[in-house]
Amino acid sequence: MAEKRSNAVPKAPCARILMNAGAKRVSADAVNTFSELLQDKALKIAEQAVRIAKHSGRKTVHDGDIKISAKV
Repeated sequence: MAEKRSNAVPKAPCARILMNAGAKRVSADAVNTFSELLQDKALKIAEQAVRIAKHSGRKTVHDGDIKISAKV
């Protein structure tokens, strides 16, 4: 059975991002795929940022942790 997870990245902002990038029209499938990929990427960055904070002996994730995680 496939894992069902909620979509933390709303679809309307995803569609706006694609439109701001120059798309005239965006299909619902494209918005869904873009939203899923953004969520996957964001989760990986967040997990890495948490590891960095814990390694630094902190419980709080700082903006620097996010910036470092996004570069990797």
